[in-house]
Amino acid sequence: MHFQMNTNQEDELGPFRRFLRKRLKGWMLRHQLPSNFWIHMVGIPMAIAGVVCLFSLPLGLWWVGVAMLVFGYFLQWIGHCWEGNDVGEWAAIKRLLG
Repeated sequence: MHFQMNTNQEDELGPFRRFLRKRLKGWMLRHQLPSNFWIHMVGIPMAIAGVVCLFSLPLGLWWVGVAMLVFGYFLQWIGHCWEGNDVGEWAAIKRLLG
């Protein structure tokens, strides 16, 4: 996918939409391989569902949420290994530290 906007269109966007568009563009650049993109389409919802399960399931089933969260992140890590770049959180930490 390729996003392109002319200057007039970008000026019409609010600051929040410009922020989101910039993040989406960066995300798409780091997920160009179809296999990486699609493994993220499974891993991201799984990790989010894991967090939801962690806080909504009975205490005896806490491990289900943790397992979903860990496996969802593991899938994303595999995708980044295929792509040859860092996972998003690690890349952000590296940017902050220089």
